[in-house]
Amino acid sequence: MMFGKLFTAATLVAAAGVLLTGCGLAPAASYVPEAGPGSIAPLDGLPENARLTVTSKAYTEQLVLGKIAVLAAQAAGFKVTDLTGVPGSQPARELLHSGQANMMWEYTGTAWMTYLGHEEGIANQKEQWKKVHDQDLGNGMTWGKPAPMNNTYAMAVRSEAVKKLGGITKMSQLKDLPAKDRTFCVDAEFNSRSDGLNPMLEHYGLKRGDAKSVPDSNVGVYDTGAIYSATDAGNCNFGEVFTTDGRIQALDLTILEDDLGYFPAYNVAPVFNGKFLDQYPGMADVFAKIAPLLTDKELRAMNLEVDVKGREPADVAFDWMVKEGFISKP
Repeated sequence: MMFGKLFTAATLVAAAGVLLTGCGLAPAASYVPEAGPGSIAPLDGLPENARLTVTSKAYTEQLVLGKIAVLAAQAAGFKVTDLTGVPGSQPARELLHSGQANMMWEYTGTAWMTYLGHEEGIANQKEQWKKVHDQDLGNGMTWGKPAPMNNTYAMAVRSEAVKKLGGITKMSQLKDLPAKDRTFCVDAEFNSRSDGLNPMLEHYGLKRGDAKSVPDSNVGVYDTGAIYSATDAGNCNFGEVFTTDGRIQALDLTILEDDLGYFPAYNVAPVFNGKFLDQYPGMADVFAKIAPLLTDKELRAMNLEVDVKGREPADVAFDWMVKEGFISKP
């Protein structure tokens, strides 16, 4: 998931302070259903009063992932404080860094560029995770193994138009289309950012503003949320999307393969405060069971349940954990 601007230190402290002092460490939405035992069992030798605090950011996908973590920690025998739903990446990160939270799910690309200060992401998913893992150890953060889920930018086309567009499946095929068919719906940030539309086109052998390639009139700028419906309606052939957004499935959009590796990797992975993991190393194994099953398809389906069908993130997370056998219905 992309975050284009860094918080200032003052903003970070203020935002975290509102959460902690205003709510007294009370969660904003701490509801999770009661769960029975499953493949996740209480850790051997876990003290009776062992506690774990989970945090997350405030949007749908992070809420679902946060509730999955809460349920996993409960099944592992912890008394859990649910601090999911923190407004913003930096405040959630600060809770983890300070030890006021013990774990959260984070995206490799977000950590690499937003927290660790690099200007360019890395498209190779394994390499991106390894570099983040190694560098963040120095900050007292320990990254667990990543999920296949990669919530990065992508270009999507309405599925019914694929045949008309020559059966396109890969972004490298964009250059094979007539200029009139190279039409794009993007938001203002992607339209102008240094790692957005223009360098993407150049990466794939196209040039913005060239009448024979991608004339300016072929680019429509929309609010981020409107891109999905505009692409589905045929206002453009290719829309900028996030790969795990539930509207991709709901609107039957098809994602083009980024076959020349333009977009950075944004795999999600469990991240622990290092001191906590030193005390309870078994939690790395618990989340190592969960992460491999978190695919783009699974997250799209769960996000769809919340964003389109209006279900509670905790209920969606519970059903997924039961389906995969990690917990059971009591």
